[in-house]
Amino acid sequence: MAYDIYPLENSFEKAGMGMVGNLPESLPEKEFLSLLKNTFQCGCIRHTALRGAKVRKVAVCGGSGSFLLTKAIAEKADFFVTADFKYHQFFDADNKIVIADIGHFESEQFTKELFYELLTKKFPKFAIHFSEVNTNPVFYF
Repeated sequence: MAYDIYPLENSFEKAGMGMVGNLPESLPEKEFLSLLKNTFQCGCIRHTALRGAKVRKVAVCGGSGSFLLTKAIAEKADFFVTADFKYHQFFDADNKIVIADIGHFESEQFTKELFYELLTKKFPKFAIHFSEVNTNPVFYF
């Protein structure tokens, strides 16, 4: 039996699993949490203790992003917005960053618009239709 082995290293270092950016203006932490809740239409946001600082630099990873926490801290982000943190992983923030777990579906829901934009630019004659089905298996009471 023959096998082909391909390296999986990321050869384009400007792309990765998450992003870090700065808000146009610093916001109080609770105001930023409200902005997240409204923007992502979250039933709730699980988060670590607030640090009493303004929010300017934000790290984001759609879906299960807990594996990027150390990188978000190294980037000196004020907040890390992602999903699927386990209980004990919240301790890893160690008051260096605020983790905001907004929910897996909620953190990925706008991806279809991004793919739509990319595909229509690349393939202008390709017909694209959005599904109307909400596939989020999580509900909030």
